[in-house]
Amino acid sequence: MAKKNDKPRPTNPTMHDVARLAGVSQSTVSRVLSPSTSQVPISEETRQKILNAVQELGYQPNMTARSLRTQRSQMIAIMIGDISNAFYHPIVRAIQDVARARDYDVLISNSDHVYENERRFLDAVLRRPVDGIVMAPHRLSTEELDQFIIRSHIPVIALGAQVEHTLMDVVGGTSEPATYEAVTWLIQEKGHRRIGFISTTDDMPPGPARCNGYQRAMVEADLPIEPGFILKHAFTLEGGRHAMREYLAQPNPPTAIFGANALMAIGAISEAQTLGFRVPQDFAIMGFDDIPEATIIHPHLTTVVRNLPEIGVQLAEILFERIDGEVSGPGRFFQSKWVLVERESV
Repeated sequence: MAKKNDKPRPTNPTMHDVARLAGVSQSTVSRVLSPSTSQVPISEETRQKILNAVQELGYQPNMTARSLRTQRSQMIAIMIGDISNAFYHPIVRAIQDVARARDYDVLISNSDHVYENERRFLDAVLRRPVDGIVMAPHRLSTEELDQFIIRSHIPVIALGAQVEHTLMDVVGGTSEPATYEAVTWLIQEKGHRRIGFISTTDDMPPGPARCNGYQRAMVEADLPIEPGFILKHAFTLEGGRHAMREYLAQPNPPTAIFGANALMAIGAISEAQTLGFRVPQDFAIMGFDDIPEATIIHPHLTTVVRNLPEIGVQLAEILFERIDGEVSGPGRFFQSKWVLVERESV
């Protein structure tokens, strides 16, 4: 039973209630709950008193009031091309982890690689202000992105191919050299001479850049790129399946096949096996980027990989440098590192 002089717990506790219970000023509570806004040191004892009071009262900071005070929304947005593609999952997870550690929420938008959806995303973040944006643009032009940044003053960082003369930071870079090295490895180390490449349509990065790397390796090795060796399909499992059926319909198909992404390569393996062929005995198949399915399918997929969680952390940290005003000026470029991982599909 509560004592007569006990005060009931507030239904909607405020910062004032937290300060009173902890025996400190409201400004001290504010400095503990919004550490990024102040450099004033707070003792660990005082900090713990405040956190205990917050927990006891069930206090939830008023984000609207904080936004008005700090001119920040405590929100960042992510736009990716295909949320079902496992390539993005560790990247988005890492971005969320960094954001949450800074008391930021994350909005995630899926564009389905459709231009209108990418435009709609830009319009949406103007209506619902965010402090920064991470995106993997596929259809928007550099000029459109620059115009958006100039108009909105929102920091933007992109995952993808190197974009020159832009106002946004970019992590990734062209994958053409990595593809060139991987195809050269197929030629020199594995002895293949007839190599096919499953690419995307020309307006769908990064397929064209990777296809350029394939072509350069074949030309330098003085190997023919026969009609039907380069096929263009969707960046999906089904795209890889369709391509494999096309190769099998050829009178003299390639002995090795390179998929522009892991999904395409896995689709090709699946279709070859469904039709009674063996991988790698009948066809060596490899892909680009690593996803969980690459080590679920048998044989496991040989592929060119990046450290995806590390890329996610890098994207988030670079974005917060812009948000916090630690960096200003022209957009910067950060080259990803690629590594060939040999498994059983080659």
